[in-house]
Amino acid sequence: MNQILLAIILAFLGSQGVKMILHSYKNKKFSHLYIFETGGMPSGHSALTMALTTSILIIEGTSTAFFISALLAFITIRDATGVRYTAGVEGQYLTKLLKKHKIKGNPKFAQGHTPMQAFVGTVVGILSALIATGFLFQI
Repeated sequence: MNQILLAIILAFLGSQGVKMILHSYKNKKFSHLYIFETGGMPSGHSALTMALTTSILIIEGTSTAFFISALLAFITIRDATGVRYTAGVEGQYLTKLLKKHKIKGNPKFAQGHTPMQAFVGTVVGILSALIATGFLFQI
């Protein structure tokens, strides 16, 4: 299997698997649908983009593909911890206001990530790439 694809798959399963376990524990019930939750610990956005970037770096070195994926990772992580996080906080306030004033509605909003969630996702992505490329076992 392609090592870059394997790194991405491992990062997805690692980050979203942990998120599924944490959501199940928090809500005291298991649901496989939690694997598709946005926001929360750890950041799947960070994990996927860093798995891609790190695996390209290990396999190809500082190629054009590496710099493109590094820029993509920076933009994605910045957006997840900035714009999407702010929108998620505002969505939570909106939900509280609707409940307080007894207005019917169930607004859906994207959840972003705190810097710590993005950091842990980044670590998951890097470890996924190190495992998928076999680099971790060469050390």
